[in-house]
Amino acid sequence: MDSTHKLVIIVGSVREGRFGPVAAAWVAEQARRHSGFDVDVVDLAAFDIPLALPAVSPKAAGADYPRPAGLARLTEALAGADAFIMVTPEYNHSYPASLKAAIDWHFTQWTAKPVAFVSYGGAAGGRHAVLHLENVLTELQAVTIRDGLVFPNHFSTWREGRPLDPDASRYAQALLGRLAWWAGALRSARAAVPYPV
Repeated sequence: MDSTHKLVIIVGSVREGRFGPVAAAWVAEQARRHSGFDVDVVDLAAFDIPLALPAVSPKAAGADYPRPAGLARLTEALAGADAFIMVTPEYNHSYPASLKAAIDWHFTQWTAKPVAFVSYGGAAGGRHAVLHLENVLTELQAVTIRDGLVFPNHFSTWREGRPLDPDASRYAQALLGRLAWWAGALRSARAAVPYPV
Protein backbone atom coordinates (compact mmCIF):
# COMPACT_ATOMS: atom_id res chain seq x y z
CA MET A 1 0.00 0.00 0.00
CA ASP A 2 1.20 3.51 -0.83
CA SER A 3 2.85 5.07 2.22
CA THR A 4 1.77 8.59 1.19
CA HIS A 5 -1.46 9.69 2.84
CA LYS A 6 -4.03 12.05 1.35
CA LEU A 7 -4.21 14.97 3.78
CA VAL A 8 -7.02 17.52 3.54
CA ILE A 9 -6.35 20.79 5.37
CA ILE A 10 -9.65 22.56 5.97
CA VAL A 11 -9.77 26.35 6.33
CA GLY A 12 -12.72 26.63 8.69
CA SER A 13 -13.38 30.37 8.76
CA VAL A 14 -15.16 32.29 6.03
CA ARG A 15 -15.07 35.64 7.83
CA GLU A 16 -13.89 38.70 5.92
CA GLY A 17 -10.23 39.45 6.63
CA ARG A 18 -9.70 36.01 8.22
CA PHE A 19 -6.32 34.67 9.26
CA GLY A 20 -7.17 31.05 8.41
CA PRO A 21 -5.65 30.94 4.90
CA VAL A 22 -2.34 32.25 6.28
CA ALA A 23 -2.19 29.56 8.95
CA ALA A 24 -3.34 26.87 6.50
CA ALA A 25 -0.65 27.82 3.96
CA TRP A 26 2.06 27.48 6.63
CA VAL A 27 0.63 24.15 7.82
CA ALA A 28 0.53 22.89 4.21
CA GLU A 29 4.18 23.86 3.81
CA GLN A 30 5.03 21.90 6.96
CA ALA A 31 3.05 18.88 5.71
CA ARG A 32 4.88 18.92 2.38
CA ARG A 33 8.19 19.04 4.24
CA HIS A 34 7.11 15.97 6.20
CA SER A 35 6.87 14.09 2.88
CA GLY A 36 4.34 11.56 4.16
CA PHE A 37 1.38 13.43 2.73
CA ASP A 38 -0.26 14.40 -0.52
CA VAL A 39 -1.66 17.76 0.58
CA ASP A 40 -4.93 19.40 -0.48
CA VAL A 41 -6.02 22.70 1.10
CA VAL A 42 -9.81 23.05 1.09
CA ASP A 43 -11.10 26.54 1.85
CA LEU A 44 -14.72 26.54 2.98
CA ALA A 45 -15.08 30.09 1.64
CA ALA A 46 -15.00 28.56 -1.85
CA PHE A 47 -18.30 26.76 -1.24
CA ASP A 48 -21.88 27.85 -0.68
CA ILE A 49 -22.69 25.66 2.33
CA PRO A 50 -26.37 25.90 3.29
CA LEU A 51 -27.33 25.95 6.95
CA ALA A 52 -30.69 24.29 6.23
CA LEU A 53 -30.32 20.50 6.06
CA PRO A 54 -32.58 17.85 4.50
CA ALA A 55 -35.02 16.04 6.78
CA VAL A 56 -33.18 12.75 6.47
CA SER A 57 -29.72 12.46 8.05
CA PRO A 58 -26.63 11.62 5.96
CA LYS A 59 -26.14 8.52 8.12
CA ALA A 60 -29.61 7.19 7.24
CA ALA A 61 -29.57 8.25 3.58
CA GLY A 62 -26.07 7.03 2.76
CA ALA A 63 -25.15 7.50 -0.91
CA ASP A 64 -28.63 8.90 -1.63
CA TYR A 65 -28.15 11.93 0.64
CA PRO A 66 -29.33 14.99 -1.35
CA ARG A 67 -26.35 17.35 -1.17
CA PRO A 68 -26.36 20.51 -3.29
CA ALA A 69 -24.33 20.18 -6.49
CA GLY A 70 -22.05 22.95 -5.26
CA LEU A 71 -20.78 20.71 -2.47
CA ALA A 72 -19.60 17.93 -4.81
CA ARG A 73 -15.95 19.01 -4.77
CA LEU A 74 -15.97 19.30 -0.97
CA THR A 75 -17.62 15.89 -0.54
CA GLU A 76 -15.14 14.31 -2.96
CA ALA A 77 -12.16 15.81 -1.10
CA LEU A 78 -13.44 14.63 2.28
CA ALA A 79 -14.27 11.16 1.01
CA GLY A 80 -10.83 10.72 -0.54
CA ALA A 81 -8.90 11.88 2.51
CA ASP A 82 -6.87 9.62 4.76
CA ALA A 83 -6.47 12.39 7.34
CA PHE A 84 -7.62 15.91 8.12
CA ILE A 85 -6.25 19.03 9.73
CA MET A 86 -8.89 21.57 10.68
CA VAL A 87 -7.65 25.15 10.88
CA THR A 88 -10.07 27.03 13.08
CA PRO A 89 -10.44 30.31 14.92
CA GLU A 90 -12.41 30.70 18.12
CA TYR A 91 -15.65 32.65 17.88
CA ASN A 92 -17.43 33.22 21.19
CA HIS A 93 -15.63 30.25 22.79
CA SER A 94 -16.45 27.88 19.93
CA TYR A 95 -15.79 27.28 16.24
CA PRO A 96 -17.34 28.89 13.13
CA ALA A 97 -20.79 28.02 11.82
CA SER A 98 -19.21 27.41 8.41
CA LEU A 99 -17.18 24.52 9.83
CA LYS A 100 -20.19 23.04 11.63
CA ALA A 101 -22.26 23.20 8.44
CA ALA A 102 -19.52 21.46 6.44
CA ILE A 103 -19.29 18.74 9.07
CA ASP A 104 -23.07 18.26 9.28
CA TRP A 105 -23.52 17.86 5.52
CA HIS A 106 -21.33 14.74 5.74
CA PHE A 107 -21.09 11.58 7.81
CA THR A 108 -19.14 8.59 6.51
CA GLN A 109 -16.49 10.90 5.06
CA TRP A 110 -15.13 11.38 8.61
CA THR A 111 -15.54 7.79 9.81
CA ALA A 112 -12.43 6.03 11.13
CA LYS A 113 -10.12 8.80 9.93
CA PRO A 114 -7.76 10.91 12.05
CA VAL A 115 -8.34 14.63 12.57
CA ALA A 116 -5.77 17.07 13.95
CA PHE A 117 -6.34 20.72 14.80
CA VAL A 118 -4.59 24.02 14.29
CA SER A 119 -6.30 26.78 16.21
CA TYR A 120 -5.77 30.48 16.67
CA GLY A 121 -7.36 33.35 18.50
CA GLY A 122 -6.87 35.54 21.54
CA ALA A 123 -5.34 34.42 24.81
CA ALA A 124 -6.75 30.88 24.58
CA GLY A 125 -5.49 30.40 21.03
CA GLY A 126 -8.69 28.73 19.90
CA ARG A 127 -8.59 25.86 22.39
CA HIS A 128 -12.29 26.26 23.23
CA ALA A 129 -13.12 25.74 19.55
CA VAL A 130 -11.01 22.58 19.44
CA LEU A 131 -12.63 21.12 22.57
CA HIS A 132 -16.03 21.50 20.93
CA LEU A 133 -14.81 20.03 17.65
CA GLU A 134 -13.39 17.01 19.45
CA ASN A 135 -16.84 16.24 20.87
CA VAL A 136 -18.55 16.58 17.48
CA LEU A 137 -16.01 14.51 15.56
CA THR A 138 -16.02 11.75 18.16
CA GLU A 139 -19.76 11.43 17.53
CA LEU A 140 -18.96 10.96 13.84
CA GLN A 141 -16.53 8.11 14.63
CA ALA A 142 -13.45 10.12 13.68
CA VAL A 143 -10.24 9.78 15.69
CA THR A 144 -9.06 13.10 17.09
CA ILE A 145 -5.33 13.62 17.63
CA ARG A 146 -4.24 14.81 21.05
CA ASP A 147 -1.39 16.94 19.73
CA GLY A 148 -2.52 20.19 18.16
CA LEU A 149 -0.99 23.51 17.23
CA VAL A 150 -2.31 26.46 19.20
CA PHE A 151 -1.51 30.06 18.30
CA PRO A 152 -2.63 32.54 20.97
CA ASN A 153 -2.69 36.20 19.98
CA HIS A 154 -1.82 35.30 16.39
CA PHE A 155 -2.13 38.97 15.38
CA SER A 156 1.11 39.71 17.24
CA THR A 157 2.89 36.34 17.15
CA TRP A 158 3.04 35.89 13.35
CA ARG A 159 4.95 37.93 10.81
CA GLU A 160 5.00 37.61 7.02
CA GLY A 161 2.96 34.42 7.07
CA ARG A 162 5.06 32.61 9.66
CA PRO A 163 4.87 32.13 13.44
CA LEU A 164 7.58 33.92 15.41
CA ASP A 165 7.99 30.97 17.79
CA PRO A 166 11.20 29.21 16.67
CA ASP A 167 9.84 25.88 17.90
CA ALA A 168 6.64 26.03 15.83
CA SER A 169 8.02 23.91 12.99
CA ARG A 170 9.24 21.26 15.42
CA TYR A 171 5.80 21.10 17.03
CA ALA A 172 4.21 20.86 13.59
CA GLN A 173 6.44 17.95 12.58
CA ALA A 174 5.59 16.10 15.80
CA LEU A 175 1.87 16.56 15.08
CA LEU A 176 2.32 15.43 11.47
CA GLY A 177 4.30 12.37 12.51
CA ARG A 178 1.49 11.20 14.77
CA LEU A 179 -1.15 12.09 12.21
CA ALA A 180 0.70 10.05 9.58
CA TRP A 181 0.89 7.08 11.95
CA TRP A 182 -2.85 7.20 12.57
CA ALA A 183 -3.60 7.76 8.89
CA GLY A 184 -1.66 4.62 7.96
CA ALA A 185 -3.05 2.50 10.77
CA LEU A 186 -6.65 3.48 10.11
CA ARG A 187 -6.36 3.18 6.33
CA SER A 188 -5.01 -0.35 6.75
CA ALA A 189 -7.79 -1.18 9.21
CA ARG A 190 -10.50 0.18 6.89
CA ALA A 191 -9.06 -1.83 3.99
CA ALA A 192 -8.96 -5.02 6.07
CA VAL A 193 -12.38 -4.76 7.68
CA PRO A 194 -15.12 -2.22 6.90
CA TYR A 195 -15.81 0.02 9.88
CA PRO A 196 -19.15 -0.95 11.52
CA VAL A 197 -21.46 2.07 11.27
